[in-house]
Amino acid sequence: MTIYAKKLRQVEVVNRTIPERTEISDDHKWNLSDIFKSDEKWENEFKSVSEKIPGYKKFEGKLAESSKLLLECFRFDEEINIKLDRLHLYAMLSKDSDMRSGKYQSMDDRIKSLYSNVAAASSFIRPELLQIPDSKLLEMIEALDQLKIYKHSIEDLLRSKKHTLSNQEEKILAMASEITLTAYNTFSIFTNADLKLPIIKDEEGNEAELSHGRYYSAMYSKNREFRERVFKAYLGSYKSYANTLTVLFNGNLKTNIFNARARNFNSALEASLHTNNIPVSVYHNLIESAGKNLEPMYRWTGLKKKLLNVEKLHPYDVYVTMFNSQSEKKYSYEEGVEIVLKSLKIMGNDYLGSLQTAFNNRWIDVFETKAKRSGAYSSGTTFGVHPYVLLNWTDLLNDVFTLSHEMGHNMHSYYTGNNQPYPYANYSIFLAEVASTFNESLLQDHLLEIAETKEEKLFLLERYLNNLTATFYRQIMFAEFEMMVYQRTESGESLTADILCELYKNIYQKYWGPELYVPEEEQYTWTRIPHFYYNFYVYQYATGFAASEVLAKKVKTEGTDAVNKYLKFLKAGSSDYPINILKSAGVDMNSPEPVQAVSDRMTQVLNEMENLL
Repeated sequence: MTIYAKKLRQVEVVNRTIPERTEISDDHKWNLSDIFKSDEKWENEFKSVSEKIPGYKKFEGKLAESSKLLLECFRFDEEINIKLDRLHLYAMLSKDSDMRSGKYQSMDDRIKSLYSNVAAASSFIRPELLQIPDSKLLEMIEALDQLKIYKHSIEDLLRSKKHTLSNQEEKILAMASEITLTAYNTFSIFTNADLKLPIIKDEEGNEAELSHGRYYSAMYSKNREFRERVFKAYLGSYKSYANTLTVLFNGNLKTNIFNARARNFNSALEASLHTNNIPVSVYHNLIESAGKNLEPMYRWTGLKKKLLNVEKLHPYDVYVTMFNSQSEKKYSYEEGVEIVLKSLKIMGNDYLGSLQTAFNNRWIDVFETKAKRSGAYSSGTTFGVHPYVLLNWTDLLNDVFTLSHEMGHNMHSYYTGNNQPYPYANYSIFLAEVASTFNESLLQDHLLEIAETKEEKLFLLERYLNNLTATFYRQIMFAEFEMMVYQRTESGESLTADILCELYKNIYQKYWGPELYVPEEEQYTWTRIPHFYYNFYVYQYATGFAASEVLAKKVKTEGTDAVNKYLKFLKAGSSDYPINILKSAGVDMNSPEPVQAVSDRMTQVLNEMENLL
């Protein structure tokens, strides 16, 4: 029996106060007893792990003695960490269910302390392994069948050996780690707490205090004068602190460059990509290929300018919707699930059956309740426990896409957890957004197929284009800007606020094309982007999106063989490097093909839109 055969109580979310958790049907709340039957069981496990921590002492200084002792240490460490992860998952989900609960806040804090204690007790493992001669360590791994499972992780560890310093030097860098976070922490506090945004006139002419959330919301308003007011007020606030933010920005660049050089990397980019063994050529290929495929972006800005009937297209115009046919349409959660399942029918019974298991067994917390965490997420892989999904359903089309997106993550974690041993039962950030955007791509196609009117189709096509520009081209634009400022700093150039603004203006113009006017305020956008403090992070949004486009196309055109390769991708976890895992699925991120696939899809969507207009 499917979830649709049940008469589940749909909670109304319009014209009423936010409900308490007790008012929601259990069918719409996640079942945490799959992790621990009760808080008491959690406490017992917490105590058990705490008492086992001194057991690490048995292995310290002895890892090179025998393969048997090495295996025993690995298994002991795994046992501790598997339990830790379960403890953390239960505490996190309990806390996010009701963030007023002091009990669960405390449990979450205690887990962080326990993680810290375990990390300290086990900190000898990595340096001890690196002190063993490479050939001897590999011989030890080959000596026992049970150890062979760790071969990839050991080879990965040895890969980092030339970038690992002496014990004393590592200690100094570790001691400095808190200091090196100063730029990021200061920016975070400034932008989220201390920055005073101005009072503005809202759409009705009433005074309202501007906030980050209201800024993003305003960029979708139909009132152009309101969008312009908010845009200028918001970025003007950052402009007022441009000199301070320049110091923080440069401090972050120099911190990452220092760490890279201290560890014998050629550049901060190489150091950042080293963790997942991503070749620097992948980053450069992404930017170079995108630069050769900007024509669809220029077509889109030209078309948007024409449809909005404006003399100059401004940055505050680029995301406003021009088609409203589905903006007021409501979708119950059950209807959303039905749509998602139908959109993924091409994936076959295995995948659909796994989705049904999630939908029918309370893996998902659906509705907003008082003090529940906002937004949406999938909990990721926790070894031995299925993943969970948090939603805050509001009956909008966006919720259907969010459900599809998070279930992509959920299935990735589920298949990984079910098919990989603990050392590889996870996946890197480089791969994380592939499965989620893959699902969204198939959902987009399905909704277009069942759309009944021209207006519905135009709305969906426009939605896709806005998502593509934000998730793909905008992120590559950020990635190129980040690469440029690091290269200039590494070559000894001093980056002033004026230079940073000029660089950002030029790169913004490059990606959006001649039809878009870049006002002075937009030149200061670099001052407000938190991802610029994450050290070459944003490019992964674009690579994930591009890879998903290639895989979705293969599934639609090649059928069962492509589906099986995709399922193999979901099951791979971190058993190999991300680049190799994608290549096995049919995507070569060192080639122009993934970027070309996005460009081709954008061109196809623009053709469909223009044919309908």
